[in-house]
Amino acid sequence: MSENDPRTDGSRTDTGDPEAIYDALRAEIGRVLVGNDDAVELLTITLLTRGHLLLEGVPGVAKTTLATLFARASGLEYNRVQMTPDILPADITGTEIYRESTGTFELQRGPVFANVVVADEINRATPKTQSALLEAMQERHVTIGGETLELPRPFVVIATQNPIEMEGVFELPEAQRDRFQFKHRIELPDEDAELELVDRFDDEPMLGPTAVEQVVDREEILAARERADDVHVARPVKEYLVDLVGATRAHPDVAHGASPRATLAYLDGVKVRAAIRGREYVIPDDAKALAEPILAHRLVLTTDAGLSDVAADEVVADVLESVDVPGTEAGLEQEAVSDGGDAASTE
Repeated sequence: MSENDPRTDGSRTDTGDPEAIYDALRAEIGRVLVGNDDAVELLTITLLTRGHLLLEGVPGVAKTTLATLFARASGLEYNRVQMTPDILPADITGTEIYRESTGTFELQRGPVFANVVVADEINRATPKTQSALLEAMQERHVTIGGETLELPRPFVVIATQNPIEMEGVFELPEAQRDRFQFKHRIELPDEDAELELVDRFDDEPMLGPTAVEQVVDREEILAARERADDVHVARPVKEYLVDLVGATRAHPDVAHGASPRATLAYLDGVKVRAAIRGREYVIPDDAKALAEPILAHRLVLTTDAGLSDVAADEVVADVLESVDVPGTEAGLEQEAVSDGGDAASTE
């Protein structure tokens, strides 16, 4: 790390380096929140893999604040939608409004037309409204009045939900959960982190999203995406990913395991995780670290497992233990170097 590297103080990055982008975002968001490095990492990976993130946690753990801080530090256009049972699909995507003065219909774009869209308490919206996000999340466009409209690039949906409320909520169906590349649970802070938070807000009672500055821009993000796409994944690691996903389908507590969409999301995720750690190749530890956020929310457990209070993350832990880990890091690095040399020699 050079003396001028902006990653240590949250100042602007000047390259499309995924590692620099992550460290800059982590440092800047850390000026307000405490102990959310894992969430910031997943947000960064989500952004650089063209994915979407579902944040789960009890009220008051700063799920929405985290999403807002991330959008501001990224310099991206941000819209927040408070999901309620009476919100309609057109309130998300937009609609055509008839102007009597001109006798014409005018297109009114909805809040989905932003780089970062926060669907707050998504499980409070009806299934019809939840499904309004499906086309946008998968296809990166929406259709209004028969016209297909492209969404901004980059485009990320960050949804939040409260796991403890049972009344007035609509659980996300499997198809909707599968559209989220990651699901991350934000836990209550430990005593030290909460005390640090208290001290911080005692000194600055109005501390909030406006306290952070933009540390990256859209061009850097798009450039970092391209660099992450070039990260090498050795054949044994690819087989490891496929074996892990396949093992979820064969697990006795699982009625329906992860789909091929999960496998491809897994591949994208491990490449970016390697990139933000300064590596040009993926190692098995990348796959292990992302297994739960990639796979757990996609699993449909059997009825017996549900009655036995088996949790999806426990199934993922079983899968990780049951699948053999490939190669050594040194061997994977050497393969990446060899492949890079072969590629260079053919140009």
